[in-house]
Amino acid sequence: MKRFDYVRPANVTEAVAAAARPGAVYLAAGTNLLDLMKGNISRPDRLVDFTHLEGLDAIERLADGSVRIGALVSNADLAHDADFARSYPAVAEALLSGASAQLRNVATVGGNLLQRTRCAYFYDTASRCNKREAGTGCDAREGENRTHAVFGWSESCIATNPSDFCVPLLALDAIVEIEGRNGRREIALEALHRLPGDTPERDTALEPGDLIVAVRLPPAARGFAGHARYLKVRERTSYAFAVVSAAAALRIDNGRIAEARLALGGVAAKPWRARAAEDVLKGVAPTADAFQEAAWRALTDAKPSGDNAFKIELARRIVVRALTLAAAGTPARLPALPASPFASTSGAIHA
Repeated sequence: MKRFDYVRPANVTEAVAAAARPGAVYLAAGTNLLDLMKGNISRPDRLVDFTHLEGLDAIERLADGSVRIGALVSNADLAHDADFARSYPAVAEALLSGASAQLRNVATVGGNLLQRTRCAYFYDTASRCNKREAGTGCDAREGENRTHAVFGWSESCIATNPSDFCVPLLALDAIVEIEGRNGRREIALEALHRLPGDTPERDTALEPGDLIVAVRLPPAARGFAGHARYLKVRERTSYAFAVVSAAAALRIDNGRIAEARLALGGVAAKPWRARAAEDVLKGVAPTADAFQEAAWRALTDAKPSGDNAFKIELARRIVVRALTLAAAGTPARLPALPASPFASTSGAIHA
């Protein structure tokens, strides 16, 4: 492992200044970063540890009905917060489907948003990878690519974003609060992650020194609590990243869908919002035919990046299943296997 400097700033302002220097990165739980450093995939000159800073580890219910989640809140603490799980059940289900309990206990909300791709060629320093080293090429294009992107990919990169958490956050219009060299600003989660284009080495819209301090869900997000699910297909039942996932949230009034939200994971370098499918569902009854049409619209622009055409049909089926489960009602209790298509649920409305 490369030698590096380690600093503990006294406040957020000092943290931003320290992290803005070339070669510096932030350190929180390090569940992804330390693995990358051990494998010589990431070689920072400086680690800026901000885990001790006050005010970044709280879950706050704001007066306008929104919720603000500090960047240092652990995945486990957020998923097991009873009020949060009742209000945003698909987010809690997504969190509990990721990694192991031990990792969820330490992994942070902010870190989850910024985790790097799990593409095998990114992790193999003997392989060419434009995301790891710009301009070297992409061995995944002609390699083992059955789990790679079907949306938004380029000849430079076909990797996918690994986050479960980001998928329902995107469906619920989450906002990311950022502290930077020019002060605090907010951006939609949808604008945080970048598609590869010709610069796949840039995962996000963050600038040097930018620190995610919180994620906020707007008041309207609570309106989907009664009909919201996250569904994830993986190559083994647990401790695996999604081949394809979907977050579906519905607001049903008088037997018709007043509003629908749908996002996909495991299909692109960023979580993917299916707005065309949402438009199809608005105002119609929650029927199998309506869900089939929505699934078709959601995948209309999908295109294989290699030996992964199956992912398009798989994603269609997962969309139908997620919408069907959401329409049946959020379960009163999360299944023992959260987000698994093999889990049995009662379909009871979440109280």
